[in-house]
Amino acid sequence: MRPLNFEEFVGQEHLLGEKGPLRRMIESKRVISFLLWGPPGCGKTTLGELFAKAIGAHFVYGSAVLWGLKEVRSAIAEAQKRLRAGQRTILFLDEIHRFNRAQQDALLPWVEKGIIILIGSTINNPSFGIIPSLLSRLRVFTLRALRDEEVLLILKRALSDRERGLGAFEIELEEGVLELIAFLSQGDARWALNTLEMGFILAEEKNGKRFISKELILRSTQKPLSYDREGEEHYNLISAYQKSIRGSDPDAAIYWLTRMLESGEDPLYIARRMIVCAAEDIGLSDPMALVVAVSAFQAFQVLGQPEGELALAQATLYLATAPKSNSAMVALEKAREEVREKGSLPVPLHLRNAPTKLLKDLGYGKDYLYPHNYEEGFVEQTYLPEGLKGGYYRPSQRGYEREIYQRLLKWWKDRWR
Repeated sequence: MRPLNFEEFVGQEHLLGEKGPLRRMIESKRVISFLLWGPPGCGKTTLGELFAKAIGAHFVYGSAVLWGLKEVRSAIAEAQKRLRAGQRTILFLDEIHRFNRAQQDALLPWVEKGIIILIGSTINNPSFGIIPSLLSRLRVFTLRALRDEEVLLILKRALSDRERGLGAFEIELEEGVLELIAFLSQGDARWALNTLEMGFILAEEKNGKRFISKELILRSTQKPLSYDREGEEHYNLISAYQKSIRGSDPDAAIYWLTRMLESGEDPLYIARRMIVCAAEDIGLSDPMALVVAVSAFQAFQVLGQPEGELALAQATLYLATAPKSNSAMVALEKAREEVREKGSLPVPLHLRNAPTKLLKDLGYGKDYLYPHNYEEGFVEQTYLPEGLKGGYYRPSQRGYEREIYQRLLKWWKDRWR
């Protein structure tokens, strides 16, 4: 059911509509190399083929999974011959992000000289898989997943087309079957068509027709969650998870946790990000948060799946509902700035260790005040190098840090005025 022309193509109106950039390129015949970035089953390969047909170019399909430098060089040599004969070549490289740096580098001069019109396709964010020098030579077009009504249109065409679809067969559908397939497809037309075909193959005869029910569709197939542990979705989901914890939304945090677990993310990776959240976003407003996060990490190592997921869920909810403070992170950054700006300032003599008589004679450790000899275990003295005023750590007024604030205010009156 692959479209034979743009009239049959469904979706991507933002690219192919009246003012769409791909349509404008086709109409003007002025073509540049570009990259199609979008989810599976949204029409990337079909667009490449139709584009070549529309501008009268020779279409060469290559898969970055199967091709190497040998195949690329061969395709370019053939493209040079065609160009001398007056015909342009579109080299379509599917899953181009799977090419390594050397293979992508090999494309640069031929794209630059216009020997080939390169169309790359990828389901991954180009920022993570395409080298900058190649990316700068390509226009990136983002394709979206098809809407349910667009997938529904494709399914109806498949049912009615007698040559390329199932129109030559007697088929009876339970009401809502096509809508169910469209909904489950998550915008993937290829998956939807395969699912319809699977339903046709498994359907039983009923009154001389093949009967496809919703129960049959649900029983025979399941759409996997969209995820790539090395791609953009990996970073998107973990970002949503951490920001939900930081924003104190336990429902959102547990949702994103479940999404990642169900998609096959490494649970220990999630647990490590929990530890980051505990230190960065909660800190001393609830010192137990770090203990809980580390304990969840260790608990999963001991229990594994599925029981260990409960430990991750419990820790997620604890972190999301804990008071928040980034004072530890801020203190670290302020201290780091001062260290970088002022370098290796000498340690005050009274704070230095004096294990030998020579060092004692030089004043190491002299006049050091031992805090335990004073009431409440505190005595005011200088701990920073000369010339530094401190003020890096400023506790919030949330959770346990309220107590820390009052304590520091009592001890370091001058510094906290």
